[in-house]
Amino acid sequence: MIPLLSFSVIKIALMASSAFLVAFLLTPWLTTILYKYKLWRKQVRQEAMGGGGLPIFKKFHQEGEIKTPRFGGVLIWITPPLLALVFFLLSKTGNPWFKELNFFSRSETWLPLATLVAASAVGFLDDILQVLSAPTNRLLRSLWEEISKYTAGGLSLRLRFTLVSLIGLAGAWWFFGKLGWDSVYVPFVGDVFLGWLMIPFFVLVMLATYSGGVIDGIDGLSGGAFASIFTAYGLISLSQQQIDLATLCFAIVGAVLAFLWFNIPPARFYMGETGIMGLTATLTVVAFLTDSVMVLPIIGILLVAESGSVIIQVASKKLRKGKKVFLAAPIHHHFEGKGWPSTKVTMRFWIVGIVAAFVGVAIRLIG
Repeated sequence: MIPLLSFSVIKIALMASSAFLVAFLLTPWLTTILYKYKLWRKQVRQEAMGGGGLPIFKKFHQEGEIKTPRFGGVLIWITPPLLALVFFLLSKTGNPWFKELNFFSRSETWLPLATLVAASAVGFLDDILQVLSAPTNRLLRSLWEEISKYTAGGLSLRLRFTLVSLIGLAGAWWFFGKLGWDSVYVPFVGDVFLGWLMIPFFVLVMLATYSGGVIDGIDGLSGGAFASIFTAYGLISLSQQQIDLATLCFAIVGAVLAFLWFNIPPARFYMGETGIMGLTATLTVVAFLTDSVMVLPIIGILLVAESGSVIIQVASKKLRKGKKVFLAAPIHHHFEGKGWPSTKVTMRFWIVGIVAAFVGVAIRLIG
């Protein structure tokens, strides 16, 4: 008989490695489609958030912007739900091993899996609108041009934030209305009662986490960042005996690592909004499910730095008559502008992210 903890580790390791293998094997099929239909931007972005040009971005990323497809995030949001479905069905065969390997559970993984698929679907729509060319058929072209008046370049930032807010509201209702959560745990302090404020707080965290998605700007950067973040939350879940949730977290890590294999320079594809939206929204749900949302800014320090640099840059341009704090924002482009090779930026950011993840896990477990 294998001890419970040992079997839990085996289950997690098996799902993580299976997710990597499945996503890895799906990649040739995905890339064939992406390159066959040229699913990349047709024009380089011309304007930064808050106004102004993008000289540093164009200097280092102009060619990749219009020659490298998006949609790499499809690997990340298809693989964990696929594994969950397969092992759920296998568990119905009556085999005790398959029953134990099933990680599709109402209390731990239904909500994050639903969030992963829903948010990724919104991101997928945005990616589609960014890369598709106008159809040649006259009637369809006319319809396309009408739609493009409102969606040129993809979904507007306001619309994306609105849709993320709606997903957040659904998650907040589940936590507050269904599960009865009305407080958050603050390390070294204890539970802090929020009552109905739990709902706007949940939405605010999801929006803040999504804003960190601007990290997807250098080959390999976002994959390494999210791998360390979900590993940290997988460890926290495991320590709290939330085995199914830990299994899901590590299945996501496995899929992210398969994506990263093909995203390191030169990138075969980019993650795109379909990956960023799914990962950031799911991360928010996982942080609340583990009652560890207060260490999210530490574990996700790279997301905070990326989002914060954009906010500071935009505010500076607005309040200081166009003056900038950084050479470029998000901050990874600032370091490129200072002469760092993109590989140096990526690997040093990875190191910061891994160390911050260790610190965040330690604070949550000790506090």
